[in-house]
Amino acid sequence: MPRLIHLNGPPGIGKSTLAQRYVDDHAGVLNLDIDQLRRLIGGWRDRFAETGAIVRPIALSMAGTHLRAGHDVVMPQLLYRLSEIERFEAVAYDNGAEFREIVLMDTKERSVERFMRRGEDDDLPWHQQVKEIVAREGGFSRLSEMHDQLIEVVQLRPAATVVASEAGAVQRTYEDLIKALEVKP
Repeated sequence: MPRLIHLNGPPGIGKSTLAQRYVDDHAGVLNLDIDQLRRLIGGWRDRFAETGAIVRPIALSMAGTHLRAGHDVVMPQLLYRLSEIERFEAVAYDNGAEFREIVLMDTKERSVERFMRRGEDDDLPWHQQVKEIVAREGGFSRLSEMHDQLIEVVQLRPAATVVASEAGAVQRTYEDLIKALEVKP
């Protein structure tokens, strides 16, 4: 049975890194990185939230199509609204797939620090662009608020599996992710 694997977690926690690692190790899996889709829409930098509303239905359609074909989907995306998680869960079930929620977590303080350090070791414009957007939306306060909202929604999702994500420990976190996915829900 195909799976839609939702990698949730605060910004900068390693969701995209782990998703890419997962697809590199698993042929046929779609890396449904919604932030990459967002960048395909004109004006996304100035209308970040509005662009998210545009790309979510596209992502739902892509997930459904890939799952219906019998292939897994991994989706690295912070979702802290219950209704948004439930939309992706419904697409999985409607297409004969399993829905797995993995939440990558660190403490609020370390999560914010990791986000602020994001992009120091690479030259990806995306990291700086997102930092600028977060700064416009309230910076540290906004990141703290998102972390709190994520904690609240995870408490409402008893099937979600929390995986500790330590800065710099990509291999260990990936191994813990694989172990979590091997456990039947």
